[in-house]
Order: sequence, then C-alpha cells, then structure tokens
Amino acid sequence: MKFPMMMITAVTALSFGHTAQAAEPLKVGISGEPYPPFTYKAASGDWTGFEVELAHAFCDAMGRDCEIKPTGWSGIIPSLNAGRIDMIMNSMSITEKRQQVIDFTRPYYFTPGAYVASSDTTLAIPEGLDGLVMGVQGATTNATYARRELRDSGVDVRLYDQAEQVNNDLLSGRLDVILADEIAMLQFLDRDEAEGFEIKATAPRHEAYGEGIGIGLRQADDELRESLNTAIATVIEEGTCASLSEQYLGTDVCVYD
Repeated sequence: MKFPMMMITAVTALSFGHTAQAAEPLKVGISGEPYPPFTYKAASGDWTGFEVELAHAFCDAMGRDCEIKPTGWSGIIPSLNAGRIDMIMNSMSITEKRQQVIDFTRPYYFTPGAYVASSDTTLAIPEGLDGLVMGVQGATTNATYARRELRDSGVDVRLYDQAEQVNNDLLSGRLDVILADEIAMLQFLDRDEAEGFEIKATAPRHEAYGEGIGIGLRQADDELRESLNTAIATVIEEGTCASLSEQYLGTDVCVYD
C-alpha cells in the first residue's frame, strides 16, 4: 500500500511542478533606453507605451503573465539567447541578418524610416544630403539602410547609442538631418522644442527594413513562436492592436493578413 501512495505523491508533485513552470511569467525584453511612444516610463515609474501594452495583450491572449525586463539595446539579443529574457518586443525589424541568430514571430506592425530636418531647409533625398551631417541610432534598420544606400550621397552619417541622443543633437544644431522611425518622429515633432522641424521624406521599402516588426525569440522556441503567432492574430483581429495603435501613435500601423 505504501508504494502506490508514494507513486501518487510523486506524480502529484511532478504535476504541480509542471503547473508552476507553465505559470511562470514570460520575460519580455525591451530596451532600457526609453523609446516613446513605444516604450517609456510613466509617472508611476512603470513601463508603458504601445509595445508594452501590446505585449500584455499578447500574453493575455495566451493566458500567460508578462514581466517587462529592460536591458541595453546593444545587448538585447545576447540576453535573449542567454535565457535572461524569453522574447524581444522593442520595434525590432525582421531581417535576414537577425534571423541568422534568432527567430521571429509574424510581423505585428510596420512603419518606414523618415528624414527630419529644419522646416526652412530645402532637402532633396538623396542628392541633397551631400555635405550634411545626419544622425542615426546604431544597430537599427535605419542604420543598415544608411550604410547600404547613402554611403555615396556625400552625407556624414553619425551613429548614436540612443534615439533621444539623436533627437537632442538635431535640436541643438549639431546635426542637419536625422533618419528614424516615422511614428517615433511624429511623436518627437509634437514636442514644443521641436517646433520648426518637419519630416522631409520617408525611406522607400528596402530589404534593410525587413518584413516589418516582429517578436524576437530563441531559434529553438518553436512552441512559444506558434503560441505568439496565434495570439498576435487574435489581438489584431479583435481590434485591440488597432485601438492601442490609435491611442499611442495616432494611426493604425498593425499588419493584417
């Protein structure tokens, strides 16, 4: 009689172990450097923004909890592959280069790159860039595009660690033009201090920009990828993605099948 009881106890303990493991929150990696309106800290000190709320919506659709884990942008892929986070959700474009080291879900949003300069500057792209100084955040698709397509334009491309550093150097006059995500630039141009600046042009669709923005995952996490793909489709189809996009971005950037 003791042996069956021991077996039952062991099976029960094992069952509880699996339940506890399944209930662990998914660690969502975002850049520790704020990237409004996608990711930033609210007055309460909590992280919020379009992608933070969207991450929670995806987790809700899977019946899972999310834990937001800020980390440095330059080390976010190594953090994923080292197991310190479970997924990257920080405006990361799906590109062939990144797919060599990580996997992605289907895209959930897409926006082009935008050139921003002083309103009184007449700027033709790319011929009018000759002799100008342009700021771009490093390790981004905009940086890849600039390196591939603008190196013969005569522009002096300067790379920065953080998007806000690029914005500040444009405002201070240390840069003539910047190339950054269009939605982020629309939010930047709403600031009082950005009066007198405007979007001059948007970058064309190019392989450097990939297929859109997806959730970065470890290459072996097939089950999580499939669950997230289902959750993304659900959140988009039920209108939650569009609602959050309109709330934070003023337009619908969600990618529909």
